[in-house]
Parts: sequence; structure tokens; C-alpha cells
Amino acid sequence: IASHIDPIEKKPMYHFLPGSQSFSIATIGCNFRCGFCQNWQISQASTKESDAHSRQEFPPEKVVEEARANHCRSISYTYTEPTIFFEYALDTARLAHEAGLYNIFVTNGYMTRQALEMIRPYLDAANVDLKSFSDNSYKKNCKARLEPVLETISTMKSLGIWVEVTTLVIPGENDSDDELKHIAEFLAKVDHMIPWHVSRFHPDYEFTDHKATPLETLHKAKEIGQQAGLSYIYLGNVLEGVNTFCHQCRKLIIERHYMGMNRSQLKDGRCPHCGAIIAGVWS
Repeated sequence: IASHIDPIEKKPMYHFLPGSQSFSIATIGCNFRCGFCQNWQISQASTKESDAHSRQEFPPEKVVEEARANHCRSISYTYTEPTIFFEYALDTARLAHEAGLYNIFVTNGYMTRQALEMIRPYLDAANVDLKSFSDNSYKKNCKARLEPVLETISTMKSLGIWVEVTTLVIPGENDSDDELKHIAEFLAKVDHMIPWHVSRFHPDYEFTDHKATPLETLHKAKEIGQQAGLSYIYLGNVLEGVNTFCHQCRKLIIERHYMGMNRSQLKDGRCPHCGAIIAGVWS
């Protein structure tokens, strides 16, 4: 088990308990085979490659105990793919709720509705990776399909789980205007209040021949998202584009730094300037 205490903003979750700490856990392995994975050292590792430390027992009770001892408000099932350790996550999530903690999945969204309904009573929020809007791209780069991911995003929203979505924008793979437009329009159709994180790619794993994402590409993605009607769009893996502005009056309400929060002006989940309700889970 890998574990760490992270700011909630690192997941990234920007509209869920901002400024709080999340106890983050993962096992090795993934049901995708993404050549551009940024966590490939553990997501693509085999059980034979795990060291003695990672094989030490870390039962659900201890996870919850550690989270509370470190003043975390949530447990995040992250770094790899939580459906790989679904039973462990489910047992931990039950105990976490009993202890007054929130549960967050950081996931590729490749799961069945039955699995979602099973975890739903205990799952408060999720950040779903929407890696592309092309089934061919999913098959080529992830050895998976697009449609189950789209279904997961829609189903999570219908089940009342707070959802944010991340797209790692990779030059030459998913950075065309058309593809970004399709992603943004899909999200806006599900709920225009879904926060969309467009993140910078850096060469890694099997994609070392690709260049890092130009900053102007992220700016383009944000503009496309705004044109599609999305209210909250953030830039990831860069030092800008992380603040929250009211969707109604456009004034600053949450100021962040890289993977953390400086200050929030929210008042009972509302914009302090115009009174608009800001979508999210704030307390």
C-alpha cells in the first residue's frame, strides 16, 4: 500500500472541501495500459516488483486511524486505479463514513454501474480522467474504450456524487480543437457546473518522444470550454489558472497556489459579491 497526506487540491479537487488534507492510498496496478501514465512506476508495476514495505499489512481500520490522527477530512483512493482494489476501498470507505470522514475516488471511470451503486452510499466525490473523446485513442493508448467512461461520469452525477473531470492534454493525441470541443460539450450537457481540469502533459514512460503541452494549448482548451458553457475550468500542472471565479459576477472567490489554497471568500457556499450559489461541497 502506498500512502501519503495530500492537499485536496492535488487530486485535483477544487470544489470539495478546499484547503483540507486528504489521506491518500493506493495499491499497485491498473486496468488501463496508458503509455503516457504519469504514475507508471506503481500503476504499471506487477506484484513481483513490489518491495517488502508495500506488502506490509495496512487494514482498513489502520487507514482510518491514520487519517484521523493526521487531521485529514477525507480519504482519497488515488495514484493508481481504485477499482483495482475495490473491495479494500469499499471496506475502508464504510469505516471512514462511520468515523465522519469523506471518501474520494480518483479514477479512470472504467467501472460498471453495479460497482458504482455498491460504493455509492460511501463515495462522496470523484475526479474522473476523461483522457480523450475518441474510442480509437482509448483503444490505442489505454487498451480500453471510451463509452464506459462517459457512462460513469453521467451515472455518478445521477447518483449524487460530486464530480470533477481531468483531461491530460497531450500534443498530437487529444489537443485538436474538435476533440477538446467534444469533451467540453459532453461535460456541459451532463452538468455545466462540473469543474474541468485541463492539465499539462510532460514526457514520461512510453511517451518520452512527445513534447510537453504548450501553455497556449491549455489556454485554448479553457476558451473552448467556456464557449461550450462550462462554468469552472482550471489549468493543471502549471502555475496559473487555479483560482475560482464566480460564474455569475466573475469576481475572485477562491485564491489558490500550486496544489493548495491561499484564501476563500465563500460565505455558506455563496459568492460574497453577488450571492450566487457556487456548486461544490464546502463543509
